[in-house]
Amino acid sequence: MTISAQQQRFRVEGMDCAGCATKIDRAVRRINGVEEVSVSVMAGTMTVRHAGTVVAEIESCVTGLGYGIAPLNRDVPAPVPPTPHDHDHHDHDHAGHDHDHAGHDHAHDHHDHGARQPEVSGMHGHDHGTEEGAWYATAKGRLAIACGLAVVAAYGIGRIWPGLDLYVFTAAMLVGLIPIARRAVAAAMAGSPFSIEMLMTVAAVGAVIIGAGEEGAMVVFLFLVGELLEGVAAGRARASIRSLTALVPKTALLVENGITREVPAEQVAVGALILVRPGERIPADGTVIEGASSVDEAPVTGESVPVRKATGDSVFAGTVNGEAALTIRATTPASDNTIARVVRLVEEAQESKAPTERFIDSFSRWYTPFVVLLAVLVAVVPPLFFGAGWDAWIYKGLAILLIGCPCALVISTPAAIAAALAFGARHGLLIKGGAVLETLRGIDAVAFDKTGTLTEGKPKVTDIAGLALIEPEVLRLAAALESGSSHPLAAAILARASEGGVAIPAVREAAALGGEGVSGIVEGRVLFLGSPRAAGARTSLAGAQARIDALQAEGKTVAVLLVDDAAAGLIAMRDEPRPDAAAGLKALAAAGVRMLMLTGDNARTAQAVGSALGIEARAELMPADKLRIVGELQKQGLKVAQVGDGINDAPALAAADVGIAMGGGTDVALETADAAVLHGRVADVAAMIDLARRTMANIKQNIVIALGLKAVFLVTTILGITGLWPAILADTGATVLVTMNALRLLGRRT
Repeated sequence: MTISAQQQRFRVEGMDCAGCATKIDRAVRRINGVEEVSVSVMAGTMTVRHAGTVVAEIESCVTGLGYGIAPLNRDVPAPVPPTPHDHDHHDHDHAGHDHDHAGHDHAHDHHDHGARQPEVSGMHGHDHGTEEGAWYATAKGRLAIACGLAVVAAYGIGRIWPGLDLYVFTAAMLVGLIPIARRAVAAAMAGSPFSIEMLMTVAAVGAVIIGAGEEGAMVVFLFLVGELLEGVAAGRARASIRSLTALVPKTALLVENGITREVPAEQVAVGALILVRPGERIPADGTVIEGASSVDEAPVTGESVPVRKATGDSVFAGTVNGEAALTIRATTPASDNTIARVVRLVEEAQESKAPTERFIDSFSRWYTPFVVLLAVLVAVVPPLFFGAGWDAWIYKGLAILLIGCPCALVISTPAAIAAALAFGARHGLLIKGGAVLETLRGIDAVAFDKTGTLTEGKPKVTDIAGLALIEPEVLRLAAALESGSSHPLAAAILARASEGGVAIPAVREAAALGGEGVSGIVEGRVLFLGSPRAAGARTSLAGAQARIDALQAEGKTVAVLLVDDAAAGLIAMRDEPRPDAAAGLKALAAAGVRMLMLTGDNARTAQAVGSALGIEARAELMPADKLRIVGELQKQGLKVAQVGDGINDAPALAAADVGIAMGGGTDVALETADAAVLHGRVADVAAMIDLARRTMANIKQNIVIALGLKAVFLVTTILGITGLWPAILADTGATVLVTMNALRLLGRRT
């Protein structure tokens, strides 16, 4: 068992409702040496910060309450080392965003979320066993079936020997009640005297005392069925996240000294070379070293169109290779690939409580004791002071007791938040917890970075103008000069030539002239390609100046091609808006959100992009200026989201109410911001805000269902219209309804 930074995460089996989480939380907090506890029902996890010597006591405490517990394994199998020559300049350098996780609640837990946790001693014998497999194979399922059969048998015996009714139904009730009572006592001793198990035990025993053994048995059976349904519903929410891990293949083809061999994917080390054949899933995050192919990223990012990948491009574990083989250099260990990090971050996010959830937790601490007191008063006051019959009013008091469990109310928020986080993760929208989700709902203004956020982040050739030569010839000669260069503008020209199938001639005496351009000899002609200023120093541009000025006014960078010191043509380039940027901004506008673009680029370029997208643009800003503008918007009473790349926008991302990183699953995008748009679509910012609004609406519906059902049955019980059976249905039924309503969020489409 590995403990890091005095913090340990556990998988807790059989925890399906808020009452479970509360009992575990209170019990573990009482252990001497435990500093902080965070329990997530929907993730099925618990994080404990402790002195480092109480792990066995924690496990004993949780198993004593009737739950299975296993430490989340952070040990990774020894990696297969890459061959020595694989380590050249492709080392994965994390300098610049090296995070100190020791101070975070989510210390890196490098484990495989898809792996089944080891069985824990003490798990058996409790009805809170593992929820793996079919419902009837679980401990809860077996107990519910056994209790149901006992109730059926009791009905049969009662028909044959009516005088034995009370005894046979009491025996049937005890089949289910004994495990419930055992948990009730354990919870009471651990600081939770008002658990649903305790309320159930008191109600069932009270029913037998007043001669309502048949109802007592049915109530216990219905309670067990309700718990079973809660487990199935909670399991669906957990499965939606854990199923992501199944996307990563179990094996990888490792390339060593020209020979390939199959190894477990979890053993692929950083720097190792992997061969991915057409149609196969990529087993690790990495960079393409050889080959070009389209990659289907939909399983990871939700991007519906396959993305073309070539040498130097990044690929993610779990995505599907298209038509050609790719050789990839792994850039992260299996335990820390994009999918593993998304799963880990979403599960950790589920452990952080939203303000609404914290309020409901507080409310529930008063709610149950209040209803218990009300039940006592209903049972005692009418017989004592008004001469009413004891049995009838004790019966009503017992029914009210069952209404006292706040499970449905407490689960109303985390169930919806867990479903929303899971839905978001499966569609490339990573949201760091309920508090962020709740803040996103109220966003009034979104500030966008330009380069790499609203635009592609790399220039493209937009115009080719022939002066002394025709346009194809201008492109052909310019591409010859730029061949071999890695400059972004050179890459744009070469990409345009490649798209057009241009045959690039050889260049001699090629030279890069610092700050001016490039020169060389092609087919016996002396060529120069550079800025208008540098070209103007070599020859007159009088005939081309008007065209140059017009292109620059559109925010484009202009390169002038000279052939034998005469102006031959112009090539204009610009970092163009993302294909979906206009539609994404339109969706935000339709949602009533104000938008503006904050960029350090020159005013001319910024205005051109802003005009094309219909967004207010503020240019030539330093990081401190962006921070100031975000602050000014907040002073106007607006809730502000800042969208950027997570690096140069760090101050503004931190200052905004919600910082949203655009990126493809990079460490910075996943670790630094409050939320991340994994496949970089501007439209997904609007989708994220819409998801937050739908989630908060769902939470309101859940609260109405939970409190509404209890209020109705409280009144009808006092009036004598309903009894014990409807009361238990009001509790477990409301919990199931609330959970299923929350899970509707999983089925929505972006």
